[in-house]
Amino acid sequence: MFDNINQILFGLYPYVAISVFLVGSVVRFDREQYTWRSGSSQLLRRRLLFVGSNCFHIGVLAILAGHFVGLLTPHEIYTAMGLSVEAKQMLAMIAGGVAGLLCFIGLTLLIYRRLSDPRIRSTSSAMDIAILLLLYAQLILGLSSIFVSAQHLDGSEMLKLADWAQRIVTLRSGAAEQIADVSLIFKLHILLGLTIFLVFPFSRLVHIWSAPVGYIGRSYQVVRRRGGASAIRGR
Repeated sequence: MFDNINQILFGLYPYVAISVFLVGSVVRFDREQYTWRSGSSQLLRRRLLFVGSNCFHIGVLAILAGHFVGLLTPHEIYTAMGLSVEAKQMLAMIAGGVAGLLCFIGLTLLIYRRLSDPRIRSTSSAMDIAILLLLYAQLILGLSSIFVSAQHLDGSEMLKLADWAQRIVTLRSGAAEQIADVSLIFKLHILLGLTIFLVFPFSRLVHIWSAPVGYIGRSYQVVRRRGGASAIRGR
């Protein structure tokens, strides 16, 4: 029974979540473009939003980059570069902890702002609040996993998680078996992360696909003052 449940949760569910994530995003963009937005409430309590949003976004981008590189880079590559498994484990704990705390501060401020201000709360949908709470729970689990990782400084747990992720991405069998005996904290962290992927197309998180990356390299536009004064260059 345990093996069957483990296979469903960590062998099958990842593909269900990823499929809904990708297909759902395409369908929503095709059929509901007017809802494809972040739903900003910037005009209300701007100072709290500025601090919370910046802390959250910087922290979460660092966390995502760390997870992507840490889980999907074969250990033969980073060991060939002189980074041992133990050193990578310590680096992940320190860098992940700093980014996680920054993200935690930002998300705490964003949740407080959204729930404490009646005007902002009245413009928030149930999904807006739900996704914030899901991210908050996921962040707490991630920070809690650092204490578990501290008990496995040899990197053994990290290697199991990385092997699971790489098998899922490369469509290889045996992924679920790799993490059958890892700590419950890691399993809950994985399941909640997959659930966030599952609900992604139905939330405001879809605005991530429209991140204005091209804005950085966009050419300047010329803005002239009324009356033919000198031109002002700006993005």
